Amino acid sequence: MPQDAPASPADVQAFDLVVIGAGPGGYVAALRAAQLGQSVACVELEPALGGTCLRVGCIPSKALLESSEIYHEAQHSFADRGITFDGLALDLPAMLKDKNRTVKTLTSGIAGLFKKNKVTHVSGRGTLAGRDGDRVLMQVDGKDAGTLSAKHVLIATGSAPASLPGIEIDGDFVTDSTGALSYESVPEHLVVIGAGYIGLELGTVWKRLGAKVTVLEYLDHILPLNDGEIAKAAEKMFRKQGLDLKLGTKVVGVEQRDGGGGQVLIEGGDPIECDKVLMSVGRRPYTDGLGLETVGISTDKRGFIPVDEHYAAAEGVSAIGDVIGGAMLAHKAEEEGIAFVERLVTGHGHINYGVIPSIVYTSPEIAAVGKTEEELKKEGIEYRKGKFPFAANGRAKAIGHTEGQVKILADKTTDRVLGVHILGPHAGDLIAECAAAMEYGASAEDIARTCHAHPTLSEAVKEAALAVDGRAIHF
Repeated sequence: MPQDAPASPADVQAFDLVVIGAGPGGYVAALRAAQLGQSVACVELEPALGGTCLRVGCIPSKALLESSEIYHEAQHSFADRGITFDGLALDLPAMLKDKNRTVKTLTSGIAGLFKKNKVTHVSGRGTLAGRDGDRVLMQVDGKDAGTLSAKHVLIATGSAPASLPGIEIDGDFVTDSTGALSYESVPEHLVVIGAGYIGLELGTVWKRLGAKVTVLEYLDHILPLNDGEIAKAAEKMFRKQGLDLKLGTKVVGVEQRDGGGGQVLIEGGDPIECDKVLMSVGRRPYTDGLGLETVGISTDKRGFIPVDEHYAAAEGVSAIGDVIGGAMLAHKAEEEGIAFVERLVTGHGHINYGVIPSIVYTSPEIAAVGKTEEELKKEGIEYRKGKFPFAANGRAKAIGHTEGQVKILADKTTDRVLGVHILGPHAGDLIAECAAAMEYGASAEDIARTCHAHPTLSEAVKEAALAVDGRAIHF
């Protein structure tokens, strides 16, 4: 039950809004609230702002993906373009230093935005501590220890890597995604447990840098949340790149040797010897130790905070992002933070969850927005499909990246675009056009009738839209 605290002492810092967590959802919400005239504090345990995404997730992983891809192309593709040189070598410490420099620049940028918008950065661990009348209290332990009070508190604490029962992520032999961003040397053999986007992204990084990489997946297919046809095509490409994908494989344990390395135990199969294990089986909400019980909040059986359609979890307390479930994506959390704050201040705030894009930053990239073909079939929605291969796109040919395709699903009767799935170069950038089109209710004909510059990769989107009606020009 909620706990009513005694009257606030004079030294309690009072705000309109206190945000717990300075990840993408939290810091964006804090900035938008400040823009709308609210007094705002953002409490963050880590010294650097930006949350998992910026510090040890999205940004550093993309830096390594880019660097490793350049290294791989220098080894295997540059000569085809008339670029030759001697002495190519991997300097892993320098590559990691470049990654860290990128992270530091961006985290410092958020600190600068806080100062510019007069958001108070509170460094420490924030714990809810009941109420004082119509205000919510919070105790902060750490550098800026003290007590805060707010008309509203927004929980945006994100998520942490999950593991399998009985397997400890020790940071040495078994690492999570954070550890896999900073291996001191290239593993001879890396075993990745889980064939979702994180495992495949980091697995391809270390494969390009010279490791043997084995990916173990319990299901009989990779990328379980993606369109099945696209996932199967991606699987073929990853195998061609040298990833050893073992599907339908159940991991039951790991054994570490005292001298380093160890083995992964497989149900019904021989153990797999390796140097490192990357645990990549999903993420769990970070809700432990927040004092939720002091304001009457109970998590569900998976640890998520239940909220209503306006993100309210209890009187004066709301939550967004990974802690409330749904797609665990940074941009989804950002949109929720904006929607929450704008509704709080202006009375209006909305998200169309049907057009939140998702991207796998492998090479080639995999991007999607809207329904998969499997979902449409399950829901009994009749549709038409248009596909166009990048092998028939002039720009893709010119840049030497012709693998993959664009796939558009449109309502059979209305032609309204229901889903777009792209496997290919710069898919993560191309999907933005499709998300914008879907947000405004566009038909496949609308995309097909829109002039796309030539020669660009985006012409593949236009051609796929034409293909919905069986009239692609270049294929």
